[in-house]
Formats: sequence, structure tokens, C-alpha cells
Amino acid sequence: MKHHIAATLLLVSLGVSAPLKAQDRMPTIAPEKYNETQKKAAADFLESRKTPVFGPFEPLMYSPELMSIARSMGDYLRYKPAIGTTLSEFVILVTAREWGQDYEWHVHAPIALKQGIKKEIVDAIADGRRPDGMSVDEEICYDFSIELHRNKRVSDATYQRAVAKFGEKGVMDIVGINGYYTFLAMAMNTAHYRVPANGLKLPRFPD
Repeated sequence: MKHHIAATLLLVSLGVSAPLKAQDRMPTIAPEKYNETQKKAAADFLESRKTPVFGPFEPLMYSPELMSIARSMGDYLRYKPAIGTTLSEFVILVTAREWGQDYEWHVHAPIALKQGIKKEIVDAIADGRRPDGMSVDEEICYDFSIELHRNKRVSDATYQRAVAKFGEKGVMDIVGINGYYTFLAMAMNTAHYRVPANGLKLPRFPD
């Protein structure tokens, strides 16, 4: 313990930051410590979601204006997307896997299963494999999302197939779901936001 303290003091004296533990990054702000802007954002969140601030919105409370905008976007993409909530959950799982985001997976994998996504498909996504036995709609959403995450663009063939099935509005909502949950994954990965004890976690791939 003494050696650890001495090493930390030496790093500080040299102007070098000691490695942060997960809980040292953007710890959840207690509601009684909210400033006025945070109180307003929390009240709006409660009115919209019927629950206090939770999950990715906790680290976002460090920027309450951003949190409120993100919550509003999520109100649509999570609950009213043009492709429907089952395919939305499917796309969220692909995004969570691509970003290695345990909390997103912990929350949305059970929802996807309840919405009717087959367990074998959920398991394949978790393992980073292209699932067998997908429906046509799932195949379109999977290929579109994977291309967007990995290639940073979508091929003409994949785009045309998606437009033919979902229309331009549906395609843009697929883009929105991927982008929105990438943003939340970025926020939680930055904050080292943890899943609850015994929560679902994604398999880890070797470097």
C-alpha cells in the first residue's frame, strides 16, 4: 500500500496522471448534487421515460443539455422507429457487439429475445458471427449495419435492398439507430460505465 501511494505521489510530482480506475471516470452524479440545469434535465427525463435517469444517461448528465437531446432522439429511435421495435432491437445488438458495449448488450439482449429474435441469432451476434437462419428483414438490417460500422459506408446493392424493403425513411432510421447507439456506446466506453453485478457481458475477443 505504501509503495502504491509513493508511486502515485511520484507520478503527480512529475505531472503524470495515475491510471484511472473504472469508478474514477465520470462517476454517477447523485441527484442531490445536481445543478439547476441538471435538475431540469432530470425532470424532463422522468416526465418522458417515467423513470429516473439511468444507464448511459448517467454519464451524459455531465453535459445535461446533450443528455436531454440524446434522450429525445432515443424516445423516437427506441420506441417509434419506422422499421419497428423488433428490428430496432436487432440493430442495437449489432451496434453493441461492434462497440464491445456490455451495458447495451445487458439491457437489449433480453429485450430482443422477448421481441422474438431467435436465441441462436442473438448468440451468433454476441460471438461476432453472421447469424444463420435470419429472416429477410433481419438479413437486410444486419448487412446494412455491418457495412456501416466496418466499411463506414453502405454498398449500392445493400442500400437498394434496404430501400426496396423499408423505404428511404426506414433506411434513415436504420442509420439513426446505428448512429445513436454508437454514440451511447462511445459515452459509456469513455466513462467505463459498468453493468450491474452478474449482468450480461459480451464475449471478449483476443487482441
